[in-house]
This record gives sequence, structure tokens and C-alpha cells, in this order.
Amino acid sequence: MMFRTTFYLLALTGATFNFAHAHPGGVDKNGGHTNKTTGEYHCHKEPCFSNQQQVQVAQQQAVDDGEKFSELYERSDWPHWVDYDRDCQDARAEALIAASTKPVKFKRNKGCVVSHGEWFDPYTNQTFTEAGKLDIDHIVPLKEAHVSGGHAWTRKQRRAFANDPENLLVVSASENREKGAKDPTEWVPDTTGYRCEYIALWVGVKAKYELAIDVKEQQVIDEYTRRCN
Repeated sequence: MMFRTTFYLLALTGATFNFAHAHPGGVDKNGGHTNKTTGEYHCHKEPCFSNQQQVQVAQQQAVDDGEKFSELYERSDWPHWVDYDRDCQDARAEALIAASTKPVKFKRNKGCVVSHGEWFDPYTNQTFTEAGKLDIDHIVPLKEAHVSGGHAWTRKQRRAFANDPENLLVVSASENREKGAKDPTEWVPDTTGYRCEYIALWVGVKAKYELAIDVKEQQVIDEYTRRCN
């Protein structure tokens, strides 16, 4: 999707970065600094892209993926792990409690942060007992939702999506980070026996929230649909 594209930046902009320049003041969130005298953007750490360069990359990737670019994705615009009922257990804790096959234990006996239980990860076919080794995967990642229509949602709608139990799955932290924001054209579970269910979950979440499916994504979905029937 359109934010998995840092490789294209140099080819797209023809930019070369000089790391030797020093400027007073701190660097921005992209790791660079704009010289107020010349207006030039310089990097202070690698990788480093100005907002304008990020927009250019995102726009080009949107064209490549047959999508309509609107604005850059910011994870902070999608509030997640919300404690809706104010019982001190946020959406992550509640997902862990619901998925554990044994009663869970909590840190410091406050009943808020889950520490231990027993969880089966369908992505790897492994069982875990330490919550710290697990992530809560958004089946349809927040970034994917953004580029598929969620950019036009209100903050309340984004919060609902980011904490929806139907879009959350307890999995290995390392596997979740391997997946990142990839869609099925780039990532499906290593466990072949779970791929059909994963694709069904993906399609279900997209349908529930009326999120767009691009051409390449649909081709993969169609292929798995044929295999799974």
C-alpha cells in the first residue's frame, strides 16, 4: 500500500542528502531540519524524509496501487487501546482476557494489565503463556484502513475501528511486526491452514466498515476464495 514506499524516494525526487550540515535547534519528527535562511531541508539521521517528500512518495504509490491519495497517515489519529467502560482494562487487556484458554494473571494484582495466561497464536501455531510476548494484531491494519477510506472518517469512527474486537487478534509480537501494515498481496500467515480464515476475516472487516479493496488485493482474495471453497 502507499506507505510501504521509502525505497522509491530517491528515484522519485532525485534528492541527495548531506548529513554534515548542522543547524541550531532540534530536528523535526522526520529526523531533519529546514534551514530558515535558505529554505533547504537537511537530514540529521537516516532514513529522513521531509513532509513534502513523504507526500510525493505516497501520491506515487497511490497511483501504482490504483488508490486515491488524500493525506498522510498518522497513527496518533487512530486512538487505540481505549478503556471504554473505565474498569482499568483497555482494549488490549480485554482482548487478552477473552482469548486466553486459562484464567489470566495481572501485574501487581490490580486487575488492569495482563501478565500471564495461555494463548494460541494461529499465525504461527504456537502457544504462549507470557503476555509480553504477544501483540494485538489489527487484522486490517490502521494504515490500511486509512488508505482504503478511513482518511475521511471522524476521530470517533477511527477510535471505534481501532478497538473493534472483530478486528483484533492475539498473536506473536514478532509475527505481528513482520506483518506490519501489509495487505494480503504482501503478507498472509505462515500457517497455511489458517490462510482461508484470515482472508475471510480480512474481507469481513473491510465489508463491515465499507473499506475499499484495490485491484491487486481483490485478485489475491479471489485466488484464496477459489482455493478455500
